[in-house]
Amino acid sequence: EKYDIKPDIIIGCTGGGSNYGGLIAPFMGDKIAGKNDIRFIGVEPASCPSLTRGKYAYDFGDTGQTTPLLKMYTLGSGFIPSPNHAGGLRYHGMSPIVSKLYHDGYMEARSVEQSKVFEAATAFARSEGILPAPESSHALRVAMDEAILCREKGEKKTIIFGLSGTGYFDLSAYVNYNSGTMTDYIPSDEDLEKGF
Repeated sequence: EKYDIKPDIIIGCTGGGSNYGGLIAPFMGDKIAGKNDIRFIGVEPASCPSLTRGKYAYDFGDTGQTTPLLKMYTLGSGFIPSPNHAGGLRYHGMSPIVSKLYHDGYMEARSVEQSKVFEAATAFARSEGILPAPESSHALRVAMDEAILCREKGEKKTIIFGLSGTGYFDLSAYVNYNSGTMTDYIPSDEDLEKGF
């Protein structure tokens, strides 16, 4: 409001949902009330795809199964994500609020491979001088994809994405990406069945 900017698309990373939930909260109430038509996109790692490949069910919030059951998109409280570098986005489930918004169609979800995430992060660092955290770079990847799509279609849209942290604690992951040793892991349906 201060700058008279109205977003068309808001994109954030989703791991457990708190970062994304905080980003979209000021706008989502109006979306639900029919006062805006903003596209909301939550982005998660392809290695831990709770929204895009999980089940909407009651599950425990922890692997020790000590919490109350929560209705959420989940890969199962027993799901063990791969040891790849997906930043802090390796939780088996999604917040109940974000899960409900996704289930009811108020938002979209995408999953991206980590090599594409670090490709976007590196391009951003080179052009903006900010080394983004891997978590934020998931949102950055999809924001770049959406901007390219707008350019190709000749559309002008205002895209907001959450840049919520720097990557200085993740330099080893950047070294892996730049040296070509980073690999992408996408769980098979059989891998996911173990968690379910």
